[in-house]
Amino acid sequence: MNIKKFSEITEISPYTIRYYEKIGLLRGVSRNASGHRWFTEKDIIWVEFIKRLKDTGMPLENILKYADLRGEGASTSALRMKILEDHAVMLEDKIAEDMYHLKKLKEKIKHYSETIELELNT
Repeated sequence: MNIKKFSEITEISPYTIRYYEKIGLLRGVSRNASGHRWFTEKDIIWVEFIKRLKDTGMPLENILKYADLRGEGASTSALRMKILEDHAVMLEDKIAEDMYHLKKLKEKIKHYSETIELELNT
């Protein structure tokens, strides 16, 4: 598929797709006879994984490191797993922190709800 269709499917702008290719996140992108990029289903799956890592807060530098190792093949599986494990720990810590903040916000909302209820009843 061409870059326009790939962009629509992945919901990533053509500019970002070209940037990802330039920095090495997207490798081995095929070209058609006229030299235009031609993407495959495997590219979609890889970009969806990149997006997931980004959405969970993994720095682009770490995603690039993962991509470099991925490009080296199966011999780097343990190193890639370590990157993902470290990120999972960071994400769990972030979720725990966010849950604490949510709990405190709900406590404050409850406080205001009770205060407003008292004001209405007096």
